[in-house]
Amino acid sequence: MLTENVIDISSVSKQHQFDKKISIVTFLGKNVQEVKGELFNLNEKIYKPFYGFKDFQLIVIASPEVKDDVEKLEKEIGTYTNMISWKFVYADDTEIQVLYDSFKTNQSLDNKLHSSKAFIIDKGGNLRGRNDDEDSAGGKLFGYNMKSVAELNNKMKDDVKVVLAEYRLALKKNNADRQI
Repeated sequence: MLTENVIDISSVSKQHQFDKKISIVTFLGKNVQEVKGELFNLNEKIYKPFYGFKDFQLIVIASPEVKDDVEKLEKEIGTYTNMISWKFVYADDTEIQVLYDSFKTNQSLDNKLHSSKAFIIDKGGNLRGRNDDEDSAGGKLFGYNMKSVAELNNKMKDDVKVVLAEYRLALKKNNADRQI
């Protein structure tokens, strides 16, 4: 756990929430064509293996001014992916910046409100990552580089598995406690 209690997405979109969900969050920015490959990588390496889990969701945050481009991208990805757990959230520049700042990462959004990082938010609304990553400055890995298939496949996939395993173990323990 790297950042506790990030601002919930429900502050931007009443239809969505981080609470009680394992969320993969991306900040798409305002140049969809330039960064769409990142979402294709994320779809293949993270979304497809995990979308079947009931409480799993992928949240893409974008500016309303690129809604048409985002809808085209959604159709492109949807031609070969079940999009049931993809959530597209549109927010104004200030809302996007405030939400991102609540993650308290070691990087900023670019001038188009984009980050090439994907973030894991656990069911408690906490940013998950690594605090002992040998490849990251200061050892902290706040988000996973969507441009790097290797990083998504080797680090992010493992970390999502850890979060899912924690919840499965907690659920088993709670069920066992109830039976006594």
